[in-house]
Amino acid sequence: MKLNFNTYKDKVMGCWAGKNIGGVLGAPFECKRQFNEIDFYTQDLSGGPPPNDDLDLQIIWLNAVERFGRQVNASILGEYWLSYVIAHWSEYGIGKSNMVAGLTPPLSGSFNNQYKNSCGCFIRSEIWACLTPGFPELAARYAYEDAIVDHASEGVYGEVFCATLESAAFVESDIRKLIDIGLSYIPEDCAVARCVKKAVECYDKGIPVRDARVIIHNEAPGTFGLTGRTFIEDDPDGMQTGESGFDCPENIGFLIAGWLYGEGDFGKSLCTTVAFGEDTDCSAATLGAIMGIVSGASALPDKWVKPLDDKIATMCINLTTWTGLWIPKTVTELTDRVLRVLPRFLDIGSVDILSDGGYTITCLEGDQLYCPVINCPPRHASKEIPRGLYVHELIALSSNSVRYNFCTHNVMIDYGDDVFFSSDEIRRFKITVMNNGIMRQQMWCRLRLYTPDGVKLLTGAGFSLPLSTFHGERSEAIIEFDASEFAGERLEIIIDISFEGRHTSTPVKVMLLRKPTPESIA
Repeated sequence: MKLNFNTYKDKVMGCWAGKNIGGVLGAPFECKRQFNEIDFYTQDLSGGPPPNDDLDLQIIWLNAVERFGRQVNASILGEYWLSYVIAHWSEYGIGKSNMVAGLTPPLSGSFNNQYKNSCGCFIRSEIWACLTPGFPELAARYAYEDAIVDHASEGVYGEVFCATLESAAFVESDIRKLIDIGLSYIPEDCAVARCVKKAVECYDKGIPVRDARVIIHNEAPGTFGLTGRTFIEDDPDGMQTGESGFDCPENIGFLIAGWLYGEGDFGKSLCTTVAFGEDTDCSAATLGAIMGIVSGASALPDKWVKPLDDKIATMCINLTTWTGLWIPKTVTELTDRVLRVLPRFLDIGSVDILSDGGYTITCLEGDQLYCPVINCPPRHASKEIPRGLYVHELIALSSNSVRYNFCTHNVMIDYGDDVFFSSDEIRRFKITVMNNGIMRQQMWCRLRLYTPDGVKLLTGAGFSLPLSTFHGERSEAIIEFDASEFAGERLEIIIDISFEGRHTSTPVKVMLLRKPTPESIA
């Protein structure tokens, strides 16, 4: 189907306006385990809206896209994160700490991260939906790259669910279909999916909102509403105390419940979502964005829009020195930035530039919006981008599998169960080289390994692997080594990858940390 420029603009504006509204509405009730009965903003907004990290983190991503276009990936986003995000708390801080230590995404999001299943990345999903309107498979890929910088597992599934639902919302307005589209991209038995389904079940059974709050929470108990408490007492409503940091699933369930119980009314839906408590600014902001995309800014109630006066306030962007970032001050400016970058982000086959300076977007529709069946060729725009893995393979990847994308091929290093080595055991990892469709011929791939002193390669220092013609074809090698004589705390192995008869040579690095011992911990 064709999405005309004015409709697309209205929906992008609705996304950011709705995001701003929901974040402001929910902010005063964040981190509180209680039932919140409200019907409008509770802050004094005479000086403008308060800062909203749900929005400004995505402004950093937009700056990355404006520079790197469709090639933006987890590595690039990680570098922008280190340079421009000032937040050091929870998953944000752990992700940064891991990258500083040399761990690349997805290791940066999974290693030693008790908040990997929290809410900090599904709140960043809208930028990818706005740049992939009507292409949820493509939205899933970019949402995944974003999420693995500082999250893993349920945190990743949460952002993929939201981004694919939001991308589809540019061309589909049926709530049930949008929920099903989002669910099709994540494991059906994951906690995010269970909480979403539980929200739908509660609504369909006519369960009161107060009771639904407890039921959804207990499906995958989180702890966000207990933040800052010095001790935990029994909850009078029967809400269980879950694992610390396991907050994404229930909060996505809450926003879906708010959407359903709101029955199409924008204000009622957001207030219902805030009523559930926990991470109220994140859940309400994401729902506001979803409803803003579906309706467009032109249909958002003036009652909710006018008090914010189109303004954006940031809090997590490092502006202490000249950064080279362009920070929009209003929803209108942010929308215009997205409109300008989209033709560079999608391919020429999906965007038709018009003589008046606008454009139309040829989008997917109907059943095409659902996650493709196993090994289905990509159906999204920008098919020429080398991706290597089918979307279902990507979402299912272990958080200990690091990917590298190059012009002619993709490489994946599977670390196994963890990123540690020790002197008293043989360590192994797997390297996979994939043809991304550029080479168009049978090839021989040459691997040459370089190790530090004290590391003995048990499987040899060089390999020749056959690589077949077609996109997605792959060859694998298991590398084993003995580090019993290595004295350092951080072990780096360089693998140089080249191809017979081609000039491209691409080094990748395997980095492991010495496993802590009881003595070292003491």
